[in-house]
Amino acid sequence: MRTTFLGGSTAPEPVLFETAAEETFRRYGRTWKPATLQVNEVYLRNQILPWFQGRPVAEITRAEVRQWFGTLRATPAAANRSLPIVSVILRQAEVYGYRPERSNPCLRIRRYPEQRRERFLTPGETRRLGKVLTDAHSRAPLQVAIVRLLMLTGCRQSEIRTLDWRDYRQGHLFLRDSKTGPRTVWLSSSARDVLNRLQRTARFVFPAVGRPGPMSTETLYGSWRRIRVDADLGDLRLHDLRHSYASFALRGGESVVMIGRLLGHRDPDTTLKYTHFGDEMLREAVESVSKALGG
Repeated sequence: MRTTFLGGSTAPEPVLFETAAEETFRRYGRTWKPATLQVNEVYLRNQILPWFQGRPVAEITRAEVRQWFGTLRATPAAANRSLPIVSVILRQAEVYGYRPERSNPCLRIRRYPEQRRERFLTPGETRRLGKVLTDAHSRAPLQVAIVRLLMLTGCRQSEIRTLDWRDYRQGHLFLRDSKTGPRTVWLSSSARDVLNRLQRTARFVFPAVGRPGPMSTETLYGSWRRIRVDADLGDLRLHDLRHSYASFALRGGESVVMIGRLLGHRDPDTTLKYTHFGDEMLREAVESVSKALGG
C-alpha cells in the first residue's frame, strides 16, 4: 500500500518489524543450521514479536530495545538469546533498505549475567543410572541406547539422536554436521557394542515411530525424565552427561587438549568449562604438590 499526499505524490507504507523478521528468517536464515533456525523461531515467537509486532522497523530506537530487554530481566538466558536475533533482524533491515545504514540500536547493549550451571554425575549417580538403564531397556531400548552412547562418547544429544547408519563405519562415527563442523568420534568397545546390538531397520540409527526421520526430542526427553526420576538424579540434563564425560576423562588423567579433541572443541577455553574438579581430585592435587615440595 502507498499513502497519497496533497498534490498526488505518494510514499511507501513503512515496513513493519514482523515483515523484516520474516524476510530475515527466509533469506539470512539459510546460513543457520536447522536446529539453530528452529530455536530462533521459538524466541522470535515467544520473546520478540509480542513486543515489536506492528512497529515500523525503521522507527525502532535504542531506548525501545532497552525497554523491551528490561521486560525480560526475570529470564536472563532467554533475554540474552533473544537480543542477537533482534540485532540480526535490524541489521538485515539495513541491508534490505528498510532502515538507515549503521543504525542498529542493539549494538553495545550489555547482556544479563547468567548463573553458571554446573552439574556432573557422581560415581554413585553413575552406578544408579546404569542400573536404571538396564531395567528400562525392555520398555525403551532405543532411548536407553542413546543415553548409554551419550555417556560413552560425550556427544551432544542431537549428534546421537539423528545418527545415520552411513556415519558409523570402521569403528568410528563420522559426523558430517556437528556444531563445530564435520568431525570423527572415536568409539570405545563398549560404545561399539551398544551400536552393534541395534537392528538396522531404517536409515537412521534411532528412527521415529510412524513417520520418516530420526526420533524426536520430545520422545527422547520423555523417556529421560522417567529415567532421571527412577535413578534419583534430580535436575540432571542430558547435556550434563557431556560435562560428566569430560570430568571423568580428566579424572582418568587425560589432558585438557585431549578432552577437547574428544568433545570436538576448537577452543581449549570451551573445554575448561566442561571439566569439573571434585573435592577428591583437589585433595589429591594438594597432597601431590606437598610431596613434591618435600612437605
